[in-house]
Amino acid sequence: MNRKKIAVLGITGSIGSSTVEVIRQHQDIFEIVLASAHNNHLDLFKYAEEFNIPNLVISNDLKRNNITNIPDNRKLYFGSNQLIELLENIDCDIVINAISGSAGLMSSMTTVRRGIDLALANKESLVMAGHLINNELETSKSKLLPVDSEHSAIFQAIGKSPLSEIKKIILTASGGPFRNLPLDKFKDITLAQTLKHPTWDMGAKITVDSATMMNKGLEVIEAKWLFHKDYEDISAVIHPQSIVHSFIEYVDGSILAQMSSPSMQLPILYALTHPKHIKSNLMKTSIVDLPNLSFEKLEKERYPLYFLAREVGKIGGLLPTIMNSANEAAISLFLKESIKFNQIHQIVQATVEKFENISNPSLNDIILANSSTYEKVKKDYKNLIK
Repeated sequence: MNRKKIAVLGITGSIGSSTVEVIRQHQDIFEIVLASAHNNHLDLFKYAEEFNIPNLVISNDLKRNNITNIPDNRKLYFGSNQLIELLENIDCDIVINAISGSAGLMSSMTTVRRGIDLALANKESLVMAGHLINNELETSKSKLLPVDSEHSAIFQAIGKSPLSEIKKIILTASGGPFRNLPLDKFKDITLAQTLKHPTWDMGAKITVDSATMMNKGLEVIEAKWLFHKDYEDISAVIHPQSIVHSFIEYVDGSILAQMSSPSMQLPILYALTHPKHIKSNLMKTSIVDLPNLSFEKLEKERYPLYFLAREVGKIGGLLPTIMNSANEAAISLFLKESIKFNQIHQIVQATVEKFENISNPSLNDIILANSSTYEKVKKDYKNLIK
């Protein structure tokens, strides 16, 4: 049997590393033909040796003159443009897009346009350009397979049911590290505290997003484009144990959930093997050993970015791109400790309020607005803080 050829974009990040573990356990059915990293060439080269990956990309072109000891018999490319050229030409069955943030958009568009299956962990692709990606999917042979644990759970729970039978989608959220912190203490939250997620081991950007709950707001927008439901039919609840990964409610009142111990390996495996569930030892969940499961409403005062993202998603157009870009810039500032935790929301809110929306942006509109907004926020952030 021929092995499935996989491109892993962002292989050295948290999702990429989980993908490596999945492939490591199932090398009889998967092979990596292309892998990319932004900066971490050491781990990229390590994976290249282990899995005999022929094509490697460092997307940060500034690293070109600083890298030596390239593994033998490997082709090494630099820059996002060369990554796109490879995606346009490589012999590949499925692309896992685990690139962090808005930088992953062009890889998603290129994959879908070429008709290759896309396992999507880069939610920003749909947040920024969901209307364009869905338009491409109408004529493409590409299947869009969600990798986020929440959207994979919904995808699995829906199965072959028609969307007309789905009444509601309910995403779950851990609540992050500040679920019980008094609101008057938010001004004193440190970077170190923010990066200690209670249940998931993720990269810095998404960990901050989980603490502010912007991540869940972006997932609501992503769910809208994936499952074609109105925003009024998509909600989220706090579920601190992270065992139930999401629910769907049918029109007859039946509710289905997908459950497991917290692990990204299961949704990755399902995306790679869809529509089958294959035998695997990657994850075992003992029902009798699970903690008590609890669910809570989200508080607007505690998670204002979640509610802002919902409203921005409803408005649509270019505004989700502006919000996402401002958020990425604000997180970059926070990670450098230039701003406080509670100022992330202030910056994003102010940026959104100042922007005059475009209702049906082109891909070029999105790319230009994303870049210009990011740079403007990084430059003028002090004027956006109340």
